[in-house]
Amino acid sequence: MAAGPGLLWRAREYVDRSARQSPARLALGVFALVIALITALLQAPWATASGVRAPFVDSLFTATSATTVTGLVVVPTGSYWSVWGLVVILVAIKVGGLGVMTLASLLGMAVSRRIGLTQRLLVSSETKVTRLGEVGSLVRTVILTSTALEVVIALVLFPRLLLHEGDAGTAAWHAVFYAISAFNNAGFVPTVEGLEPFVSDWWMLLPIIVGVFIGSLGFPVILSVLAHLRSPRRWTLHAKLTITTSLGLLVFGSVVVAAFEWTNPGTFAPLDAGGTALAALFAGVMPRSGGFSTVDVGQMHEGTWLMLDALMFVGGGSASTAGGMKVTTLAVMLLAIVAEARGDKDVEAFGRRIPREALQVAIAVAFVSATFVLVSSLLLLAMTGLTLDVILFEVISAFATCGLSTGITATLPDPAKYVLVALMFVGRTGTMTLAAALALRNRRRVIRYPEERPIIG
Repeated sequence: MAAGPGLLWRAREYVDRSARQSPARLALGVFALVIALITALLQAPWATASGVRAPFVDSLFTATSATTVTGLVVVPTGSYWSVWGLVVILVAIKVGGLGVMTLASLLGMAVSRRIGLTQRLLVSSETKVTRLGEVGSLVRTVILTSTALEVVIALVLFPRLLLHEGDAGTAAWHAVFYAISAFNNAGFVPTVEGLEPFVSDWWMLLPIIVGVFIGSLGFPVILSVLAHLRSPRRWTLHAKLTITTSLGLLVFGSVVVAAFEWTNPGTFAPLDAGGTALAALFAGVMPRSGGFSTVDVGQMHEGTWLMLDALMFVGGGSASTAGGMKVTTLAVMLLAIVAEARGDKDVEAFGRRIPREALQVAIAVAFVSATFVLVSSLLLLAMTGLTLDVILFEVISAFATCGLSTGITATLPDPAKYVLVALMFVGRTGTMTLAAALALRNRRRVIRYPEERPIIG
């Protein structure tokens, strides 16, 4: 009788000690543990439609892709996995969408009934909450807000899917799946044909577009907007930067995709003007880390791939369900370039001055992200013998947890799949953890060296 409470006490002590000494490591460990659990569940014979146990690499890849809300697949989701397998994938998407630090906070509250000071600092760094006492309530707010938005999206999609499916139960299941997958920027689809039958259907695609865009903004932005819905001037600087940069990238991406693909017979050419506008808008939103597609990405022009590479690499907002190096990182660096061109000493936006430490963190995150993409691309080029354009697209899609694919993922050899598994994990957890660690390492030095400017450029 005492073994159970004793084991729980030791687990509580271990979590408390880990939360105090290395909360980031605890968060990464919890995330890895979730992936391991989902992999084990997908290894069960009942998880596949055929009843045959899936190969380990396919289960691990799918579990990692779902938990990191990426959307890359090595087997067709709608036909390969059973209904129970799809439920496991959907749970992984929901858990993964909550975020690494939020997940660690949930574990801390469940086991130790409290969140340590160091852990609160790291969660505050990720979610941009300024008062440490708000973190516990923030976790509950994140869960309630995300679930409420997913329910709204599902309710909007249900009537359209009912007309398409003809069965209320199937339509409800698909509506819930698409709603959770869209808001969490996962890109998984529960059917074989995916969204291609709805390429010109505004009723079906617009809620998914809105869900992906809102999910990519991040919970700090959502909470700031909801708190001051009628007073945009009172939004935080982070919210203003995220929204304006995201909208700018959306418009730019949609226009460029339309310009490149307008006459492409494999993508937009068969569509009318309204269908082309919707397909371009959809394609402009998905690089935020959405990962859905209504046309064959593999049939797009190489110029479109290159533009999508750049948009996927940027990704979505901080502390959001999206991946990438984050839009605020891009915004801070662009603002620094503008300030330097004008000769301004300070980097400013919306009547606020951005501290130099934020620029340093942004540069570090961008450089580390580019390094991961470079190394992974070199590894896959050596393993596969494929061309750089498709390899780079797949690597950036994995790192940015986007999920768009030219169609080569399923054909990759097992070692290349393991590289993408590691890249998805690093892409989802690495940049955020790095940014939090750098933000907390603010050393004060008593002695400073003399200043001397090197020649730049």
